Amino acid sequence: MPGLKHERLYAGPVAGVDEAGRGPLAGPVVAAAVILPAKGIPRGLNDSKQLSAATRKTLCERLHGCAGVGVGIVEADEIDRLNIYWATMKAMTLAVEALGCSVEHVLVDGNRLPRWSYTATAIVGGDAISASIAAASIVAKHTRDTIMIAHAAAHPQYGWHSNKGYGCAQHLRALREHGPSPLHRRSFAPVAQAELPLSMPAESFASHH
Repeated sequence: MPGLKHERLYAGPVAGVDEAGRGPLAGPVVAAAVILPAKGIPRGLNDSKQLSAATRKTLCERLHGCAGVGVGIVEADEIDRLNIYWATMKAMTLAVEALGCSVEHVLVDGNRLPRWSYTATAIVGGDAISASIAAASIVAKHTRDTIMIAHAAAHPQYGWHSNKGYGCAQHLRALREHGPSPLHRRSFAPVAQAELPLSMPAESFASHH
């Protein structure tokens, strides 16, 4: 289970940072930054992928009540402009800035750090090791899932209420049948391919190549 070994290396506030939504074909990438309290840390913090949606929701609500929490969101059109890597780095930066306080150190899940002025450490598999990164993974995942479920009401054909924008069979089939929505990432190959039949008939496209 994640612990506080890395956080205890520093005397001042330490923020854990993680993201959700690098892989989906639609919707934003969301990052969260969390500074855990000195006392009263919610029990059960873990890598968000190891937790049920109901547990993530409960823990996210508890974290908002007891911890310092910042969230950064980069939408699909900006992901297309920046590419997903730089969009993720921007979301992480926005999340730390959204904390609204100074931090001594930032712990980031993964092996790369944004270009920022904060002193920071990248930790591969950090959401399974660091409690603050695990907390950030929970907030980022629950926040993004909530966004995609809300979007699903306006775009029910893609099944986002269950797949959250990831490229499962149902989502890919709907992309082929209906084409992309304004929330799709057009720089991602399955979305770009789904746009082709909409711009010209398949036979016409074949005859041009």
